[in-house]
Order: sequence, then C-alpha cells, then structure tokens
Amino acid sequence: MNNNIKLLENEAIDDLQLDNLYLIQKKSGFRFGVDAVLLSNFAKVKRSHRVVDLCSGTGIVPFLIYGKYKAKEIVGVEIQEDMVEMAGRSSRYNEVEEIIKFYQGDLKDIKFLNTLGKFDVLTVNPPYKLNNTGIINSEDKLAIARHEILCNLEDVIVASRKLLKDNGRMYMVHRPERLIDIFQLMRKHKIEPKRIQLVHPKVNKAPNIVLVEGQRDGGAYLKWEDPLYVHNEDGSYTKEINKIYGREL
Repeated sequence: MNNNIKLLENEAIDDLQLDNLYLIQKKSGFRFGVDAVLLSNFAKVKRSHRVVDLCSGTGIVPFLIYGKYKAKEIVGVEIQEDMVEMAGRSSRYNEVEEIIKFYQGDLKDIKFLNTLGKFDVLTVNPPYKLNNTGIINSEDKLAIARHEILCNLEDVIVASRKLLKDNGRMYMVHRPERLIDIFQLMRKHKIEPKRIQLVHPKVNKAPNIVLVEGQRDGGAYLKWEDPLYVHNEDGSYTKEINKIYGREL
C-alpha cells in the first residue's frame, strides 16, 4: 500500500475484503452498492483481457474485476472530474496504477473513445432512471449517477459498440422495467443479448435488478441464468450472495 495518499474531507478508505484491495469513497454521499458487486461477478473476464468500465464512478467495478480475475489492463471512464481523481488515488494507494487506469471523458465523445482503443470486455452500471420526471439538479452527484442526465441508455450502448473488439462482450446491470429498451437498443446497434439473470430482493418478491450480457455482432441465442435472491426470509443474506461477497466457500 502507498500510505502517502492523502484523503480529502468526508473520505474514508474501505477494505474491499478481496485480495487486500481498498477503495477510497465518501463517508456520506455516493457509495457503491450491491449492483457493482453483482456486475463484477456476472462478467466473464480472462487474465489476457483488456477491460473497460463505463460510468465508473469511484472505480469499484475495476477494482473488483482486478481482484477476481487479474485482467492485464482495466480502464475506467467517468465524466465527473472529482470521481476520476478519487478513483485514481485508490489506484495509486493499491499500487496498481499501471494496470487500473481512470480517464475523465464523455462517452458520447467519439474522438475521446478513439483514444482508448478496443477492449475484450466492457462493463457498465449506467444511470437507470429516465430523466423525464420532476425537477432534478443536474449538478447533484447522486442525481447524475442515477438519472439519465449526462447520458442515456442508447448513448451507453453506442459507446459500447465503439469500444468493443469484434465479438467482444458487454456486461450491464440495470432495472427489469427497462429490459425491453435494453434489448431493442442492443439489437439496433448490433450487440446481441446472450445471457440474462434476474435478481430478486427475496423469494416471492419481484426482481429489482437485471444483469445482461451482450456480444458485439453475435448470433441470436439467449440463455437465462437461474434467478438470484439477495435475502432470506429473516433478512439475512442468502448463501449465493455470501459466496459472491467472498464470505462463504
């Protein structure tokens, strides 16, 4: 660890309990949740792969993917400058800055995307709420992370096609109510849906998370994974979730 990395006000270093990795994030405000953990577990990554994570936020998905799979290079792309700066400090703190790199940029900027090259695997936890209801502060960090203010679903999928190698794989976490939009836009931009998993808060509750894998220029075939349940009836985490978090073999 590089103990010379400075923390700003309202920041803490959190132990990811994975391969001795740590993440700098706010004590209050935007913090990673179960979505990021599920996405990194759902992705299929090899050591030889170049991986890019869009809408990277604090960089949690790149660090989880590195801890799980040891990909040779992982790039995080985030539009908010302070998030990129924080993620970069996490990379330096973990002394993996030559492997996990973060760039500030707009995924709608094709010239910027061209500078990144092509990737075997792309992950994304995009804003999932439509930006068409109520008054939303466009400067609010949480609003930017959750609402389609600075990019929408189609922007994400267009950028994904641009960044993926031929037959490269895209992994997305989103909300089940947007599933038709996801499939329609993926096929429109020639990323074929290949695998899907629904995540339920508990048994007998409707799913509130969906994980989708797509392949650039892939053939038409969709595999449904078994549903995943987050909590038991007593509120404790299920065996499957504890295994994903590394708490149970």
